[in-house]
Amino acid sequence: MGVLDNLEPKEVFHFFEEITKIPRPSYHEKAISDYLVNFAKERGLEYYQDKLYNVIIIKEASEGYEDQEPIILQGHMDMVCEKNPGVDKDMEKEGLDLEIDGDYIRAKGTTLGGDDGIAVAYALALLDSKTLKHPRLEFVCTVSEEVGMDGAHAIDLSPLKGHLLLNMDSEDEGIVLAGCAGGGCANVTLDLQRETCSWDRMLIHIDHLTGGHSGAEINKGRASSVSLAGRVLRDLSSEVKVRLVSMINGSKDNAISRECRMVVAVSDPEKAKKRLAETESAVRSEYHIADPDITITAEEAADIIDVHKDANPLSKKSTKRIITLLTALPQGIQRMSDNVKGLVESSLNWGVAEITLKNFSMRAAVRSSVSTAKDDMFSRIRCIAKSCDAELKITGEYPAWEWVEKSALRDRMARIYREMFGKDLVIEAIHAGVECGLLADKIPHMDAISMGPNILDIHTPNEHLSISSTERMWRFIVAIIEDKS
Repeated sequence: MGVLDNLEPKEVFHFFEEITKIPRPSYHEKAISDYLVNFAKERGLEYYQDKLYNVIIIKEASEGYEDQEPIILQGHMDMVCEKNPGVDKDMEKEGLDLEIDGDYIRAKGTTLGGDDGIAVAYALALLDSKTLKHPRLEFVCTVSEEVGMDGAHAIDLSPLKGHLLLNMDSEDEGIVLAGCAGGGCANVTLDLQRETCSWDRMLIHIDHLTGGHSGAEINKGRASSVSLAGRVLRDLSSEVKVRLVSMINGSKDNAISRECRMVVAVSDPEKAKKRLAETESAVRSEYHIADPDITITAEEAADIIDVHKDANPLSKKSTKRIITLLTALPQGIQRMSDNVKGLVESSLNWGVAEITLKNFSMRAAVRSSVSTAKDDMFSRIRCIAKSCDAELKITGEYPAWEWVEKSALRDRMARIYREMFGKDLVIEAIHAGVECGLLADKIPHMDAISMGPNILDIHTPNEHLSISSTERMWRFIVAIIEDKS
């Protein structure tokens, strides 16, 4: 018996639980892609699977709906895989452990993948239904959305006939999106030198940050462990001599980094510990509301178990360059929108910083609804990187999804929502990226909306999906599809 068997709508939660059993981190989507193909084969539906494992499934219109405009259902099959410290799960090979907590579904110790597993579940339930009255349905399910929208960049949409797109990759019931920021990934790399140094080594932990989505939650004032690492190293350097040895900091460029481990060699461990305690106290005071549980601790040991435990520390110059990069590269909101009150126009998030034996690397999600502002952020990063003899590579760029003044789909959804729930649908643009911008470049005159049920704390192990909201949004989606006016 499944954990979600007694929840309504049964058909949606059945498929949601099924896909949570399938590991599906970005770049590891073959298993979930094959599951979708088998779903289509078993039901005799038209399907397409490309070499990246993007999938399109098509169901022809039901009787009486042949003349209605086809509807494109869209979501992505990959998920951000984050877990709490101490959780023993290989998320590339193991499914999730679901639990029900009141009105919410969670995964024990890990991200839930409601972003965007709920879109897949909704679409499969619609395609599987024998009672739904519908126009031609075209389900587009992409790969690697969370790491640069690679699937949306590459997918061939020529099998589609529709121009109305219902993207189901949003997380706020009653709020639909009609525009989003464009963006890309900044990759900074620095060659390193190491040299002999006999100072004592310390393992520094930066832990218990809240984290979150680097677009949707960049405006909540939460701390970044990447930025804090720069501050910790600056503070230490003001008190003792420091050489970096290794660093593992964050794991996804589109998630606000939550934890850091770095090994440093220091000239005076006792002074270093005292300075770290002072830094922790200051940081906890500054973030006492937005991120109240931050800890910065250190353990002194001659035999720290570390990937670089036998390596020499970095040279003074390499250490200084890393501290400069961590300090000087901008983080967080860069500008608020002049056109939409409360909307972030431009931001960047350094989600990963890592030291290997020979290189230091940082990765950031860069976002802006203004293309020239996005280009300017990349230019600033390149300038700062060059001053430290580092290099910048830009990957995964995607366009903004521009707001259109007239939208038949938007008007239709607003009318149905008011009839069903007795209140107005909120229509807005967001700072986070969705795939609609890329798909709009492939489908002329596309009319698109992004929507979804309440999902909280996405991209963190505290991610949770509202059961009641999922049910209400299911009824709303069915009403949109069955509407013939």
